[in-house]
Amino acid sequence: MKAVRFHEYGGVDKLRYEDAPDPVISDNEALVRVRACSLNRLDIWARMGTRKEHVPMPHISGSDISGEIDRTGKLVTGHEKGEKILVSPGISCGICEYCTTSRDSLCPSYKIIGYETQGGYAEYVAVPRENLLQIPDELSFEEASSIPLVFLTAWHMLVTRARTAPGESVLVWAAGSGVGSAAVQVSKLLGAKVIATVGSEQKMEKAKALGADHVINHHSADVPEEVKRLTNGEKVHVVFDHVGTATWEKSMRSMAPGGRLVNCGVTSGGKAEIDIRYVFVRQFSLLGCYMGGRGELLQVLKFFEYGRLRPVVDSVFPLKDAAKAQERMEKNEHFGKIVLKV
Repeated sequence: MKAVRFHEYGGVDKLRYEDAPDPVISDNEALVRVRACSLNRLDIWARMGTRKEHVPMPHISGSDISGEIDRTGKLVTGHEKGEKILVSPGISCGICEYCTTSRDSLCPSYKIIGYETQGGYAEYVAVPRENLLQIPDELSFEEASSIPLVFLTAWHMLVTRARTAPGESVLVWAAGSGVGSAAVQVSKLLGAKVIATVGSEQKMEKAKALGADHVINHHSADVPEEVKRLTNGEKVHVVFDHVGTATWEKSMRSMAPGGRLVNCGVTSGGKAEIDIRYVFVRQFSLLGCYMGGRGELLQVLKFFEYGRLRPVVDSVFPLKDAAKAQERMEKNEHFGKIVLKV
């Protein structure tokens, strides 16, 4: 099969469009003919060697996959050749304390497809039967591939972890990213008021079109001061952060007493200082998030069937141009998801 792989860590020049062995499936897996695979920051972190010990080499990235079942192992039931599916990106044991209480991503053996396993930058991928989900009829392969990881993460952050309530206010950092554009929509679905930040004037209207009540350019404005002004001094109840070092102190300054800061990533770095007195006096909650459970993804998909949520596709590249697609992500030129068409 054709695939995009890297054999050593480094820049986009390490990505090679080449022949690779077809995946060999086990009895409880399906071979999926990939039709589309969207990019995530995980792809760049894997290529750069951020967590070298977890990345199998040579490596095929790609966690957000849609396609058709080519064939199944003998223990896979309920799925047929040609069935259109999207892939739930998290693999867990299914039997531990965390898996049996719908906290899959806390499972000691939890892995992300395309990060700690081979992924969807290829014509075929092997997928456990538990990770096969039907594509809602309303969605194309490109749209379906733009949903799983980012909407699952946004749902887990805002619903499961932060318990966002109707009438509350949410600050969403970098709303032009895949997870940021998902967060704006999920926040509005929950009945919250959304203040979104973006990095360019061109992205402001796009964020408003997704439902953001207010949009701030985080490069040209003082975000905490703008948040204070827009909320008449009250500040926000929830901060949705996936940036890390560059936004941490500003996030703390933007929260109302009793506020919750929920974080799923550190694209600007993972080190930050905290004045603990500030945390306990204002009774802040600092909440971590790493993906979510398969059950949560099933909940999210229902809202796409009802038209309450919608995928945000920024651009589509052919598989062979994966390096160009990753360059676009690294330059933060995108709004929503960048998709590879296979």
